[in-house]
Amino acid sequence: MRIHPALAAVLAIAPVAAAGLAGSSVTLPAIPTWYAGLAKPFFTPPNWLFGPAWTVLYVLMAFAFWRVITLDRPVIDKRAAIVAFLVQIFLNGLWSFAFFGWRSPGAGLVVIAALWLAIVATIFAFAKLDRMAAWLLAPYIAWTSFAAALNAGVFLLNR
Repeated sequence: MRIHPALAAVLAIAPVAAAGLAGSSVTLPAIPTWYAGLAKPFFTPPNWLFGPAWTVLYVLMAFAFWRVITLDRPVIDKRAAIVAFLVQIFLNGLWSFAFFGWRSPGAGLVVIAALWLAIVATIFAFAKLDRMAAWLLAPYIAWTSFAAALNAGVFLLNR
């Protein structure tokens, strides 16, 4: 089934934007307060880097998802990829609530482990349909791996 590219753009951007906005709503207020007081690993990048990095990653995610949902294939063929993407983007937003909103590096670590697995599943599901869409998620899994190490470091340094 072919979906109109403009509708697909809305469908691809909406979950990514929702996760980003929801995550930012709990992250930004916690940075100058709770997060500023935490001990952090030596490899923690400056705070200003996170916004541009996540903006690029969210654009790549939305574009990858758009590529998958605009494929001229039956929905049944795309279902696993769509579900995997929606699960991982939900976990993406949930991580901000776990780490920053609940102020729990431990909960963040649990969520980011699930997120990492969900991203891997999404990459594999995308690769079956569109290799470029899968490759567009490579920076995301790399950054999430780095973020998991940061999360683990914060957890260990602040126990």
